[in-house]
Amino acid sequence: MAVNWTKELTDQLDFHWKVHTRPKLEGLTDDEYLWEPVAGCWTVRPRKSDDEPGTGPFTIDFAFPEPAPPPVTTIAWRLGHILVGVLGARIGSHFGGEPIGYDTYPYPGTAAEALSELDKLYAQWVAGVQGLDEEALARPCGPAEGPYAEYPMATLVLHIHREMIHHCAEVLLLRDLYRSR
Repeated sequence: MAVNWTKELTDQLDFHWKVHTRPKLEGLTDDEYLWEPVAGCWTVRPRKSDDEPGTGPFTIDFAFPEPAPPPVTTIAWRLGHILVGVLGARIGSHFGGEPIGYDTYPYPGTAAEALSELDKLYAQWVAGVQGLDEEALARPCGPAEGPYAEYPMATLVLHIHREMIHHCAEVLLLRDLYRSR
């Protein structure tokens, strides 16, 4: 019996998205989006200068290398990371989307803007994965993935799905903590 790996990979993320994540993001408020559960959180903030990451009126807290231990992050920061580093950059590199990078992205300043962008990029990612046949899943993912360039595209898809599941779970936990504070 042949396995339709494109369907299996898509279904893995889509089930989590449709059942666990997206319904629980409904009603996300700006207060929740920007809530800082502890002092020193990384978040999305109004821009103070042109040398901060991103474009537009908002920027994201960022440092490379990342401090140890890494700061606690807000929902806004976590969604910004998903939009840029998890989905956006990969859609641009592998599925013909516009290039998205931490320094050039116009970070959403509101929950509604972030969720709208998340829905758009999620749909683009899933469409891209659905367009990969067995041969495309086996091909190296290429230079956009740096030291992982020779890994098969299926490995990248699995990595992005793990990242989505992981970071979306963090966002939902922050919503639970906000509600229970």
